[in-house]
Amino acid sequence: MEKKTYSYDEAYNASLQYFKGDELAARVWVNKYAVKDSFGNIYEKSPEDMHWRIANEVARIEAKYPNALSAQELFDLLDHFKYIVPQGSPMTGIGNDYQVASLSNCFVIGLEGAADSYGAIIRIDEEQVQLMKRRGGVGHDLSHIRPKGSPVKNSALTSTGLVPFMERYSNSTREVAQDGRRGALMLSVSIKHPDSEAFIDAKMTEGKVTGANVSVKLDDEFMQAAVEGRMYTQQFPIDSDHPMVSKQINASALWKKIVHNAWKSAEPGVLFWDTIIRESVPDCYADLGFRTVSTNPCGEIPLCPYDSCRLLAINLYSYVINPFTPEARFDFDLFKKHIALAQRIMDDIIDLELEKIERIMEKIDADPESEEVKGAERHLWEKIYRKSGLGRRTGVGITAEGDMLAAMGLRYGTEEATEFSEQVHKTVALEAYRSSVNMAKERGAFEIYDAEREKNNPFINRIKDADPALYEDMVRYGRRNIACLTIAPTGTTSLMTQTTSGIEPVFMPVYMRRRKVNPNDANVHVDFVDETGDAFEEYVVFHHKFLTWMEVNGYDPNKHYTQEEIDDLVAKSPYYKATSNDVDWLMKVKMQGRIQKWVDHSISVTINLPNSVDEELVNRLYVEAWRSGCKGCTVYRDGSRAGVLISTKKDKKKEEEECHCKPPQVVEVRPKVLEADVVRFQNNKEKWVAFVGLLDGRPYEIFTGLQDDEEGIVLPKSVTSGRIIKNYDEDGVKRYDFQFENKRGYKMTIEGLSEKFNKEYWNYAKLISGVLRWRMPIEQVIKLVGSLQLDSENINTWKNGVERALKKYVQDGTEAKGVKCPNCGHETLVYQEGCLICKTCGSSRCG
Repeated sequence: MEKKTYSYDEAYNASLQYFKGDELAARVWVNKYAVKDSFGNIYEKSPEDMHWRIANEVARIEAKYPNALSAQELFDLLDHFKYIVPQGSPMTGIGNDYQVASLSNCFVIGLEGAADSYGAIIRIDEEQVQLMKRRGGVGHDLSHIRPKGSPVKNSALTSTGLVPFMERYSNSTREVAQDGRRGALMLSVSIKHPDSEAFIDAKMTEGKVTGANVSVKLDDEFMQAAVEGRMYTQQFPIDSDHPMVSKQINASALWKKIVHNAWKSAEPGVLFWDTIIRESVPDCYADLGFRTVSTNPCGEIPLCPYDSCRLLAINLYSYVINPFTPEARFDFDLFKKHIALAQRIMDDIIDLELEKIERIMEKIDADPESEEVKGAERHLWEKIYRKSGLGRRTGVGITAEGDMLAAMGLRYGTEEATEFSEQVHKTVALEAYRSSVNMAKERGAFEIYDAEREKNNPFINRIKDADPALYEDMVRYGRRNIACLTIAPTGTTSLMTQTTSGIEPVFMPVYMRRRKVNPNDANVHVDFVDETGDAFEEYVVFHHKFLTWMEVNGYDPNKHYTQEEIDDLVAKSPYYKATSNDVDWLMKVKMQGRIQKWVDHSISVTINLPNSVDEELVNRLYVEAWRSGCKGCTVYRDGSRAGVLISTKKDKKKEEEECHCKPPQVVEVRPKVLEADVVRFQNNKEKWVAFVGLLDGRPYEIFTGLQDDEEGIVLPKSVTSGRIIKNYDEDGVKRYDFQFENKRGYKMTIEGLSEKFNKEYWNYAKLISGVLRWRMPIEQVIKLVGSLQLDSENINTWKNGVERALKKYVQDGTEAKGVKCPNCGHETLVYQEGCLICKTCGSSRCG
């Protein structure tokens, strides 16, 4: 029977009704989560279809075990994102037969043995992209790579150190992120590694390592030495009793660099590694392959090599009875019941993931490549299959912490709110572990469970002290899952739950948005006219649960409020002084540490700071995080990613240049040969191509136009890069040729790019190339191109193509100054992976 398909408008309108008019939630669901095939056909009309898809699949797995949950029971837990919310990969992939993809949100990889050989380093690169193409985020550690200058037995004679490989892995991530796919990578290194300072500085160089998050693994010895102003020993190998390299460093000086870089650019994040290992339940089985080596890209799941995790969130707000009233209470009885079911659903999803991995391996086997080519990919998935089934790791988490506290009349960041949150998360831990023990009775414990191995683990002993009977059952029956809990950032999921995200407070309870209107229509109020003449009406947008607070307390949400009245409303609400930018930051860190004691994995949380804070505050927050028992910490100072990434090379003539205001150095004579990227895109069903000539990795010139038309160009789909060569024909006329290699390794040349594209395109390309050669910031070039007032419709389409091609080269985090978000009207857009992301309302615009 042929499955019904829906147009985008049909799915959007049905979803808009489902979300009660929330345009952002409707678009996020249709764009990211509705099942689609590779031709763009949509097979689900609204989230109701998605929840039935998930419920039916989980019920199929449930039927294999005793006391099975029905599809209806599961649907009731999922419907309207009210109670249990699978995140990301599970939500997209469960029951989706149109993609051969993993259900895991995150992986960690890493080879044992001689893992710093060039072959091992390249193998990790290959494994990373193989996982990313199946939708997973990846983390791996670089502490095994020899420091710079170490002797090696190849033609180089000495090692280049780990920084060049950071760039390699970063570039691979960006490649996977092309054409709508998005890679996510975490790179980590031990502070004990002699190259750790270079690692910490790597992203401070403009344009470097833009495809990865970086975190440094700090041990207690280093933190103590940094606080006390003592020396610290770095060595390689980092765990060796007889290191080949050893040196003493000033711990305080290196710590100050970590703090400075985090203050300036929001990286590196810090991982308190001794705390992670000491608290880790899976590390009780380190000798059996569960030694934790790194984390996933957001840091909430520390993992061993070739293990993976799937994530699910429980919507905390839904358990508040009579929210925002003096009678508000938390329904712990229903909450406990649902935690047990959430853990059970997560275990079912492991079975579904194992089925997905089997499908991936079947596809690999059926692929036409040789065994030599596809053998490495298959072996990778065999390792993941084995580790996933061996430990059956889960990631039960929460969302809506901020809204839950507000609904209970508690202000985020106060001692009273922290005490309540701690009670909630203790409940999650006890009930999830109780559920895992009960499943061990029905389904069997994870294969290598050994109570003796775990008897000295601090987290297990917390469970034992809180509930001795549960611990006795666990010793007797085992546990179904090696580890169960996390707190992840819920991102777009929180847009659909219409709540605050993860453990975070509300970002803004009220903000302004604009919608386009026809000024000629009756009763239209025009508040703003943009530079193109389009008219907009401004209206206030309330955070969903702030709106609930207003309604409960008798305030009219449809009234036109002045800014003064809005400020007064916020001041009366439990959201006052509880937004991400104005909570008590030190209290937030302490809250994270107290909750961490009841989370066996980790917590992803960002401390948002205003731009005006100094480095000393970042220092205090990081030290407090370590002392409070946090496993990791990240700070983001408002605006810190924009305009701060500069070259680390010191210019000997810096003072002279500052005095005489010398212009930026440019290359006056174009090199004969430029490396080039090929960027393809589509506008109005027309296929376009851009050749971007690169000098020192930066766009230097651009040729853009239609493919496959009479004046266009035919280029194999496999070509993504090549060289642009400046040549002259027999008459001495200058031309630009593009040279690339075909699949057989033969060099192919397309002569005269200027002759292949429409002359009108060519003339404007020369204009833009001239601006690029004078080193105008890429984001300003994009703005310039976008502002061109051109009559020709074709040229305007070309203009869009140039913008798309150049966005790839904008440094992530760069502000799009002067550009307003089409959703909320704020000038808070930043570039991320070639897309514009609004920091105010979370909307994104790619292309």
